[in-house]
Amino acid sequence: MHTGSALDVLSAVDQLRFSQYGYGATSTPLFQCVHHAFSFQSGLHPDNIAVQDVSDAITFAQLDRDSNCLASRLRVEGVGPGSRVCLLVERSISMVVGILGILKAGAAYVPCDGKVVSDPSLEHIIKDSETKVVITLGKFSHRVSASKPLVILLDEPPPCACSGGNLCSNPEDQSSSDDSVYVIYTSGTTGIPKGVDVLHRNVTNLVCLAPGNLGMAPGVRVSQLMNIAFDMAAWEILGSLCNGATLVLRGQTSKEWRAAMETADIVIATPSMLAPHDPADYPNLKTIAVAGEACPRATADSWAEHARFYNCCGPTEVTIVNTMHLHSPGQSLSIGSPTPNNNVYVLDEMMNPTPIGVPGIMWAGGKCVTRGYLNLPDKTNDRYKVDPFVNDGSLMFNTGDLGAWRPDGTLEHLGRIDDQVKIKGFRVELDGVAVAMETTNGIKAAAALLIDGELWGFVTPDFASEDEVRIATAKIQPYYAVPTHIVALGSFPRTRNDKTDKRALRQLALDFRNREKAISSCEKQFEPLLTSRMANGVAAGPQTNPSLISSLTIMEVKSEKDSDMAASPVFLIHQPSIVDPCKGLDASMPPETSASSVEPKTETAFREPWDGYEKDVVPDKLQGKTVRNLRHQVFSLYRRLFGVVSVTNLAIFITLLASGDADAQRLGLITLANLFVAILMRQDYVVNTFFNVFCAVPTSWPLSIRRVCARVYHIGGLHSGCATSGVIWLAFLCGQATREVINHGDGGHASVATVAISYSILLLLLGMVIFAYPSMRSKRHDSFERVHRFFGWTSIILVWSQIVVLTHDYRGDQSLSHALVHSAPFWMLLVMTGSIILPWLRLRKVPVRAEVLSKHAVRLYFTYSTPIPGSFVRLSVHPLKDWHGFATIPVPHEKGFSLVVSKAGDWTNSRIIDPPSTIWVRGAPCFGVLRIVPLFQRLVFVATGSGIGPCAPCILEQRVPIRLLWTSPNVRETFGDKLVDEIIGASPGAVVYDTRRHGKPDMVKLTLRLVKEFNAEAVCVISNQKLTQKIVYGMMSRGIPAFGAIWDS
Repeated sequence: MHTGSALDVLSAVDQLRFSQYGYGATSTPLFQCVHHAFSFQSGLHPDNIAVQDVSDAITFAQLDRDSNCLASRLRVEGVGPGSRVCLLVERSISMVVGILGILKAGAAYVPCDGKVVSDPSLEHIIKDSETKVVITLGKFSHRVSASKPLVILLDEPPPCACSGGNLCSNPEDQSSSDDSVYVIYTSGTTGIPKGVDVLHRNVTNLVCLAPGNLGMAPGVRVSQLMNIAFDMAAWEILGSLCNGATLVLRGQTSKEWRAAMETADIVIATPSMLAPHDPADYPNLKTIAVAGEACPRATADSWAEHARFYNCCGPTEVTIVNTMHLHSPGQSLSIGSPTPNNNVYVLDEMMNPTPIGVPGIMWAGGKCVTRGYLNLPDKTNDRYKVDPFVNDGSLMFNTGDLGAWRPDGTLEHLGRIDDQVKIKGFRVELDGVAVAMETTNGIKAAAALLIDGELWGFVTPDFASEDEVRIATAKIQPYYAVPTHIVALGSFPRTRNDKTDKRALRQLALDFRNREKAISSCEKQFEPLLTSRMANGVAAGPQTNPSLISSLTIMEVKSEKDSDMAASPVFLIHQPSIVDPCKGLDASMPPETSASSVEPKTETAFREPWDGYEKDVVPDKLQGKTVRNLRHQVFSLYRRLFGVVSVTNLAIFITLLASGDADAQRLGLITLANLFVAILMRQDYVVNTFFNVFCAVPTSWPLSIRRVCARVYHIGGLHSGCATSGVIWLAFLCGQATREVINHGDGGHASVATVAISYSILLLLLGMVIFAYPSMRSKRHDSFERVHRFFGWTSIILVWSQIVVLTHDYRGDQSLSHALVHSAPFWMLLVMTGSIILPWLRLRKVPVRAEVLSKHAVRLYFTYSTPIPGSFVRLSVHPLKDWHGFATIPVPHEKGFSLVVSKAGDWTNSRIIDPPSTIWVRGAPCFGVLRIVPLFQRLVFVATGSGIGPCAPCILEQRVPIRLLWTSPNVRETFGDKLVDEIIGASPGAVVYDTRRHGKPDMVKLTLRLVKEFNAEAVCVISNQKLTQKIVYGMMSRGIPAFGAIWDS
């Protein structure tokens, strides 16, 4: 296990958030044992109703007396701390008496529903829990005879002191907070239930503190809807008893169920239980808490409009729930944050914390963590680990749930780790598909299952349109995560714990497929006539819920040759890939029959994501053409910054002209000031600082602010503006110095040396400016590099000479050293020189491992540094000759990085043909345009060819949801399967467009389609100059923020 050093993988900000978000408030419950809290409430409010059944009720005082009697009897039978007692009952007042009696005896209760638990499961539970006593009702006593434990019947008076006319006293309390309170048996993957050992302190930490107590108090009525074998029933029952509330038991019929809800103040339920009910029918409800399964957003919104609605999460192993979220209608739905004294960590597979927004496995720590599984030490050791983040020896539990921290400090539930499936080679989270389907208007609930390699979607209500469901799902999920089959149902089948019964849904789908095969077989032998009708029930498999099937359309296939032949019913389930076997039969039917029949809808087979994009309606461009062009092309932020520098220098020029103080020394200061800014704005550490500051803006800020901050890479305008202005000022300096030399007798100070050096510098800088001009730079890049480097170094040496000579010319009576030290140009030049030298001080030759991807590309692996996504490094074989920049591809949470060198000239071609084993690097990794990715919540990336290099690290980091559009001839042939699979795996919705097969697309239209489907906030483009400018303009002119490299710097 890790120590605190595990946090080193996080940035400073994420380390702070890890502590802020991951730990619940610290608070101490008033009671450490459940029955202690009950006794306290019973003493305060003895005459209050503790439990109300459909036709009966019991006060706290009577419940206290009855449970004392049972506890005394259990003590006589040797039951005490460390014992476990099986409670085989149904929902009743006797059930509550049994729970309290067992707890007062010091034992833990093992709840089983006598109407639900199977005989093999009951036998296993009694044996595994080592129970010597079973408390049950007379109607269930025959079920435990085979196990031969002692049986105590709750519906018969226990033989105790009460029979003599005396009241039973509470047995001597021998319980502690570390004793077991109950053992819940959950279904295992092997089919054998496993017992979770829950402690008193686990439960009181939830039910005796806010928000877990849900406002329970004397006079407040709490419904009891859950099956006793479900741990959420303990929240209802024990929470009510510990807080002095009245527990309202529901009956067996739907009418009695509604009666319980109509008289309660607080309801604890699964979302599936609430789905059939209209919140408007229950104005009495003040607080609702749901857990046990994912809650549809529509359900949360509808109930939150009428009551305080908590969406909660937590498996049995962390005591009912350990996170809670008070939902507001219309707001984003999450599972909230840790409850008091509890912790939640989102960790990767290496047990390292993930950054904010990055998915991982949720681990639960703190007071909620239970003791473990009964008699399963290996299973316990596998799921329960020592918590390395608190260093107090406590345990944390692997929930198996995927989650991610949101910027607001709440958790987003991303489904179960075992709900991740592979479809067409891509990883898909089934819960994510269900959530996407639930975004359809009118959909109350949804579920997704992978059945025989095909994705099935189930939605309710039964009149839902599969077209609308599919369209809504496709807006969020990639094409392969859109269900092939969509089933609309009146309601979902439920398990005994009132969760959606996915086994029944699976069986329904299998039944349909079996019947489809039967019909196909019949069609080969008979000429079918199809008539459709609505059925009230079908004899399906044993797992199938009849009420579920009643909402499906059933068709019968009959033979004209044998009208008495038994019909074979078939479920008509909406799906785009199944061809209608009845196509063309409508013409042979009577008009009224055809009109009333329900037929399967058909669609063409799946198409590529870009199919038909040419016909998409493109949004109109904003503003007039002239204003548009001025805003987005002529006056880009880069050029506006250039203009600000120019106007500032112009103002200085006018001021000097008006004052007449433009001597050579003053002009030298202004020249150097411009060159000072120009050089610093190209210094790696300065550039990185700008990016870090502007990219630290949280995504919760308005998009209007974030889109401006994202243009931080336009700071090159300051460099170009100052460099150009510096050259112009230098020309003025040369002219003024020449004039002062000519008029030396008239008060001029400049010397011939100053003039000669100034002209030399001017020539060098003019040469640099000429080669830096965009068209020249692109044609003669290697020459530009050499000119920029050697002319620049020579210029710095000459500037030093100029400063010394010019200072000497104007020093007056001061010594030269004194004049230099007190000269601003001297110190600016010192900083400039240090700025230029600093990257070269980090010049080194590093080892590199090469992986040739194809004859067009090679991937190089480095271990000397771990850069941040969005950065690039410079490489060279001959350090004094040429340098080439490449985007880094760090592997999340691992040391080192890689980069892709693709064929784009002689230098890159040489590296592909003869991959290096060592190579020169200098300076620090420097940030580029894609460093802005964290500023946005959802992005579309557009890359062409080798432009995937800069995009890859941001996609692989998975910090921000990204939809990729990658156009290139046969990417696998060029870049290899490994890199392509890594990218597609991290961005499952990636659109890879083969230009060799499909031709060149309209990139603006295709990008607009992806932006709309993905609901992206912005677009980032990595391509050639012409296409980058075209796409950026195409997006910006329609109000969509778009970002691409600057090509005129």
